[in-house]
Amino acid sequence: MKDFGRLDEVDAAIVNALQISPRASWARVAQVLQLDAVTVARRWKRLADAGAAWVSGHPGPMLAGSGQGCMAFIEIDCVNGQLPEVAEHLTQEPTVVTVQHVTGGRNLLITVIAPGLGELSRWISGALGSLGGVIAARTHLVGAIHTHASRWRLHALASDRAAQLAPGKPARRSAVGQRLSTQDRELMVALSEDGRASYTDLAARCGIGVDTARRRTAHLIDSEAVLIRCDIARPLIDRPVAVVLWAEVASHALERAAQAVAGLRDVRLCAGIAGRHNLLIIAWVRAPDDIQRFETRVSQVAPGIVIGDRSVVLSSFKVNGHLLDEDGYRVGCVPIDPWNRSADHDDRAGRG
Repeated sequence: MKDFGRLDEVDAAIVNALQISPRASWARVAQVLQLDAVTVARRWKRLADAGAAWVSGHPGPMLAGSGQGCMAFIEIDCVNGQLPEVAEHLTQEPTVVTVQHVTGGRNLLITVIAPGLGELSRWISGALGSLGGVIAARTHLVGAIHTHASRWRLHALASDRAAQLAPGKPARRSAVGQRLSTQDRELMVALSEDGRASYTDLAARCGIGVDTARRRTAHLIDSEAVLIRCDIARPLIDRPVAVVLWAEVASHALERAAQAVAGLRDVRLCAGIAGRHNLLIIAWVRAPDDIQRFETRVSQVAPGIVIGDRSVVLSSFKVNGHLLDEDGYRVGCVPIDPWNRSADHDDRAGRG
């Protein structure tokens, strides 16, 4: 187990600042926190080197709205004793965003992003279907996403300081009708590995000019084609237990119920899904015995909701493209690349 200890006030403030503005300069963060920029950068390097916190990007929900991507949650049943091997294989797949060992009526819960339904079908029937150790898989296609992990906050900053870091609200550039170029895709893959990569580094990696990298990155972020977020190892916060709820709401009340649930502090993800249940909720709570309280709160803010199933995350092997050790600290990365058609992804494994 990593001996990082606990976040002190400065570490927590830096993480919170990057949750609000993941690509803010150290000078900007230091100004808001009233610290020295060198100190802030040094503190962040310590967090990142320990795998305690990291910044990454992932395809945003706007891509689905423009017909350029889809996301699915897949429940996987494994042959007894072969779960570690199945999980390890799946972590190396660039199209697999998250891999988690969970309780309940499934062994693994994974998140997959594909360019379209056809590609998703081929990946499920091919790469997943041919994987030894998999007994069965059940797919839940994601619809509307009402809140996502990039909006989750540590709440370590006073509201006035948090407001200083919050980006302005320019007219949102829509991704609808705008096709991703090869450059855009390459930038998105690079940002999934390091959401704070400099424009110089992005330009070098993608073989484009610095000004082009700056302009295209800004467009991807402004249009929400890509979302940048700061993650933290769960053992370092006061809500180390992740719970997944499958719920059902009457169609006419779904939007209202989903928005109410999305507003709860513990909620990391609230998304509509197509299946026996029509709403999936992921939350971080203080302890397993806190799950009942959370479910009660969900029922209070969304009357009529029926929670049909639940799982507790026992271990996360991969989160948002980043590989985690058994204690939840980052140890590497397999960049998110739903457009990768190569059968051999070994060269991407373990990148830091």
